[in-house]
Amino acid sequence: MTQFLGTGVALATPFTRENEIDENALRRLVQFQIKNGVDYIVVMGTTAESPTLTKVEKELVKTIIKKENNGKLPLIYGIGSNNTSQLVKDLAKENLDGFDAILSVSPFYNKPTQEGIYQHFAAVSKASPLPVILYNVPGRTSSNMLPLTVNRLANDFDNIIGIKEASGDMVQAMQMIRDTPADFLVISGDDMITLPMILAGGAGVISVMAQGFPSEFTRMVNLGLQRENDEAYKIQFQLMNGMDLIFKEGNPSGIKSVLELKKIINGSVRLPLVEATPELKSALSIFINQLK
Repeated sequence: MTQFLGTGVALATPFTRENEIDENALRRLVQFQIKNGVDYIVVMGTTAESPTLTKVEKELVKTIIKKENNGKLPLIYGIGSNNTSQLVKDLAKENLDGFDAILSVSPFYNKPTQEGIYQHFAAVSKASPLPVILYNVPGRTSSNMLPLTVNRLANDFDNIIGIKEASGDMVQAMQMIRDTPADFLVISGDDMITLPMILAGGAGVISVMAQGFPSEFTRMVNLGLQRENDEAYKIQFQLMNGMDLIFKEGNPSGIKSVLELKKIINGSVRLPLVEATPELKSALSIFINQLK
């Protein structure tokens, strides 16, 4: 699945100051990614604030992105749940025309065992009309999908093609890279360790940071894939302070502030998230100016 090598971006959902979907800003945001060289776009991931969007709003966002993208980049749709039977039903009803794969998060809140996680994704695999990328993010789900479970799924289901691994555990990531089939994609879900994961054999990243700095981040990823280590690390070190800052007050508050400073969208988020503080916006502005 070479279309998912490199830099994917977890796209934010722009809102107006009246808390509605900002359609024009969403179009600008998609074009900003395309023009600056990212490899694919993830729609309705965590960064999209998907839990706060209605079904009607999700359909609107999907429609705008597909139209604006116009087939230029592969698209992945985020769809997951901690209710397996409901997710299976949702997959049967969801309009996935124009998408190339789904990204499905490990069940959250329930805290299933490894066997429960395995059986959940076995059901997702059988129900999904598209290739499946697993999503492991223990900081949000309160359970960790272990390498042995990932390896079982990778070997048992042909349409489970990869994982977005966002535990932040480099050893765990290396175990996944080592043990899964050669064509299985181990994709970083943690911006800070993207480059080390790539150099260990990972397939790239689904990034938050790249959304605000697509040309810089994509260049770093491409250099890593080409094993141009020294040049890649120069960019990594330039971006590191920004990676810390965008998550300092939560995601996507930080990255939306970056995009506001770049005059692409405004920084509005929906409760229970709150907009970045003036102090953070000032620090981000300094970082952006230093990067130029």
